[in-house]
Amino acid sequence: MPDSKGVFMREKLGEMYRTMVRIRRFEETAQELFEKGGIIRGGIHVSAGQEACSVGVCSALNDDDAILTTHRGHGHSIAKGTRLPEMMAELFGKTAGLCHAKGGSMHIADVSKGHYGAHSIVGSNMPMAAGIGLAFQLNGRGQVAVPFFGDGASNQGAFHESMNLCAIWKLPVVFFCENNHFASSTRAEYSTSVEDISTRAQGYGAPGVTVDGMDVLAVHEAVAEAVKRARAGEGPSLIEAKTYRYYGHSRLDKKFGSYRDEEEWNEWKARDPLTVAGRLFGLSEAEAEGHRAAVEKELAEAVAFAEASPEPEPEMALEDIFA
Repeated sequence: MPDSKGVFMREKLGEMYRTMVRIRRFEETAQELFEKGGIIRGGIHVSAGQEACSVGVCSALNDDDAILTTHRGHGHSIAKGTRLPEMMAELFGKTAGLCHAKGGSMHIADVSKGHYGAHSIVGSNMPMAAGIGLAFQLNGRGQVAVPFFGDGASNQGAFHESMNLCAIWKLPVVFFCENNHFASSTRAEYSTSVEDISTRAQGYGAPGVTVDGMDVLAVHEAVAEAVKRARAGEGPSLIEAKTYRYYGHSRLDKKFGSYRDEEEWNEWKARDPLTVAGRLFGLSEAEAEGHRAAVEKELAEAVAFAEASPEPEPEMALEDIFA
């Protein structure tokens, strides 16, 4: 008789790996379509290289827990369960998109999945996470809110004010910093006063921990512990995951430029989170290829859905407006 727990864990690890592949290929596909011009509209910021952060966090959350993401938020959205067809249609600017062509890449949201929006204003999601955390505390259902932010946002007043308030009221918020070492093109060590951003939690009487952001299990375990504290009413935690983005900041920024070189990029690429996960999970090449093939099919269907979706009518611009 097979070990049911072992089978379950094998399936969960396989799904975590497939989600990481799904994020990587979604973003590579979106980047390719964006560069063709006229297909994907607006700005686009890809998180390739940071998949272990998205999947490590969201695999430790329940469906009704909340995430609040950044301008580099595709991975967070997919890891929380957002469907690829509607997500791709949103990037295409089509009415079948998650936000009916009004969100695009940097303002996408899917509240049905506990995804309370991507936010292009750096650090602006943290005060919102505090507010959602307060609502969760009051409703008493044990939900948790997780704002994602980068190393640059950790220097914003919004971070410190939100962390302080969450600590005072013991709100169920897990602050998750994706330290990819660059705020646009500014190195973290140039603009940040501490080597480990997690140490800033000490100033608010909260636990802080730094983890390897290229290791999905290390991220998952740290977040699971912080979520457990939050659900128990013990207040916020700060987790810093040291990771790396493979592309430039945005389409205007080349992969290599004045602020980083190919040697550094290659050093981080040698620790690719997909490769690390495959090894940690004990996946054979055949199993990994099976996941990749399944994802390619999903992506082809998502692109076809987006292409076939209708363009928005001009009068739609007057809908969903509050005064």
